[in-house]
Amino acid sequence: MEETPLVSFVLPCYNSHQYLHQTLSSIRKQTYKNFEIILVNDGSSCAETKAFISTLDTDVQVIHQANKGLPSARNAGFSSASGKFIVPLDCDDWIDSTFVEKCLLKLSTDVDSSFVFCDIKLEGESSGILQKKYNYYEQLFFNQLPYCLFLPKKIWNALGGYNEKMRDGYEDWEFNIRLGQRGYYGAKISEPLFHYRVSQSGMLSKISRRKHVNLWFDIQNNHPEIYSFRNICAIGLEWRIVPTRYSKILLFAWWIVCLIVPKSFSNRLFSLLFPILSHSKNL
Repeated sequence: MEETPLVSFVLPCYNSHQYLHQTLSSIRKQTYKNFEIILVNDGSSCAETKAFISTLDTDVQVIHQANKGLPSARNAGFSSASGKFIVPLDCDDWIDSTFVEKCLLKLSTDVDSSFVFCDIKLEGESSGILQKKYNYYEQLFFNQLPYCLFLPKKIWNALGGYNEKMRDGYEDWEFNIRLGQRGYYGAKISEPLFHYRVSQSGMLSKISRRKHVNLWFDIQNNHPEIYSFRNICAIGLEWRIVPTRYSKILLFAWWIVCLIVPKSFSNRLFSLLFPILSHSKNL
């Protein structure tokens, strides 16, 4: 690995400038200094947001596009990135000052891994730490990875970017499933270096309980080769010795239930069981 590879931070922005100064400050305070910042203005209509963006320092490269949704904005930023590694970061979240330094060190020592993720520190309307565990079998049922990955750009290229049709959310979950499908697995840093701001008006809170099963089945319909009964069983056997957050039997039973009953019922059931089933159960 190069001693000082360029790292690109990609920040999608749609009418969300309130905490952007904190996000940018956390990047600028990195102990590792060879980075670039790319902000993608995804057709913001808020006058205050547009005014804030117009005053950004020259160390922030701004890309303007019509409003196309979060996955499109991320893809636009990734496409323009010059870095060997890329980090997606939303405009209301932030990272610890040692994030890049520790991610690079982790990749250099864990040679079997393709990318890096870490635990999550909840901020805003919630608190606590989400300790992440990764098992590809479990990943097919619930997203166990944060969206904020330390990822080589060549892997994003190999996967063809985020699915821009998933404007209602879970585009990161679908992307993470494709990572595992292609044999790209992550190394975990057991520290909450990523700070995730929880808001009841945020996409996760608004969508997860109401449309979770619908969006999950959108993913399944896009990848029938992954979600065949035979393949699910094969992946379960392959990953059987790797710890999971939830019982493997529970995960399989949940899938079967969702296949059998109407999605409207599954969504209501998920809403009731959200504190137990969701990877974001502290939200």
